[in-house]
Amino acid sequence: MKDVKIAFRKPIFPVSEALQQYLEKYNRTTKIHFLYEDLLRFSDSVRILDKEGKDTLWLGVLYSEYEFKEIEANLNKIYTLLHSDGDEATLPYLKVDTIDFCTFGNSKPFRIRVRNILNDNYTNFYIKQADASRIYGLELEDLLSPNRINFLIYRNTLIEEHILGIPGDVFIQKHLSNCTELEKAQISKEFVKFNERCLIGLLGDMRSYNYVVIPIHDFDQVIYRIRPIDFDQQTYEGNLKVYLPQYFKENNPMVNMVLEKLKPSSIEQYRKEVRSQIVKRVTSSKNRFDELISIMKKENIAPEANVIELRTALQKLTYDVNFKYCKTMGDIIETGIKFVIRNYKKAY
Repeated sequence: MKDVKIAFRKPIFPVSEALQQYLEKYNRTTKIHFLYEDLLRFSDSVRILDKEGKDTLWLGVLYSEYEFKEIEANLNKIYTLLHSDGDEATLPYLKVDTIDFCTFGNSKPFRIRVRNILNDNYTNFYIKQADASRIYGLELEDLLSPNRINFLIYRNTLIEEHILGIPGDVFIQKHLSNCTELEKAQISKEFVKFNERCLIGLLGDMRSYNYVVIPIHDFDQVIYRIRPIDFDQQTYEGNLKVYLPQYFKENNPMVNMVLEKLKPSSIEQYRKEVRSQIVKRVTSSKNRFDELISIMKKENIAPEANVIELRTALQKLTYDVNFKYCKTMGDIIETGIKFVIRNYKKAY
């Protein structure tokens, strides 16, 4: 299978006033006076290697003592805002253990590890450059998927909670072969569903390192869930295959397993289950979804050529002429969801 390539790095799109107002309405904003740029004041850095001595593309960053005290105080406050609505009772027991910086990726994130000194439990979160298309991806994931997303915005700064799980590439390399045949069949089902959700929500570039596999113990078995952790390529590319994880070579072991474990009728059944669930979620959150899409439709978060390429491909895939009239990526998302709803109602 020919691999899908993304030729150019996506630019960062500013958060519009309309999107900012939407985020404020739904409690996605914070007023803490701390910016992404404040973390760029580090004085030194060291490469972070994994257990096998390989470069992780993360740098452990160091600050002067004076700078670190100020930064740590602000990061601890951000932690409380993200996890306990700003309750400051725990502040005396919080300590920032590490601050890591990633030069790989558009948002160039900082990874913060905060530890509770009373019990040594720690939690990670991320501080990134705010990007409108990434924010749309986070919101759509929260609205359309079974997963909840916790994030906050302050001006040009995006604060994201850490999503727990085994990185997909690590799972494929180190854990997949140890799964039972029943577990492989269950993972295959989840990959089909994940693939379908990405297509409907137009979340792109889901290579194996951009999602996590989450094992969950359920009575006498372990079941698995797959969820994305990177929303950078939300509704930007024109190539339809970018929105289908099955076309990335990094996912070939998953794709081959699906073909081995599932019959075509089962694959179609699981795809229908995803569409059914999305229709129910959109229906139950209709006002919020409509409000988000109405803003997204007015924003240019992709080149016109990409919009034309994608709408043409989707019209060819679905035979829905309404895609022909889409002028923005927001229009395409709305048209796609309406297509799913219409066909769901026809089926039931």
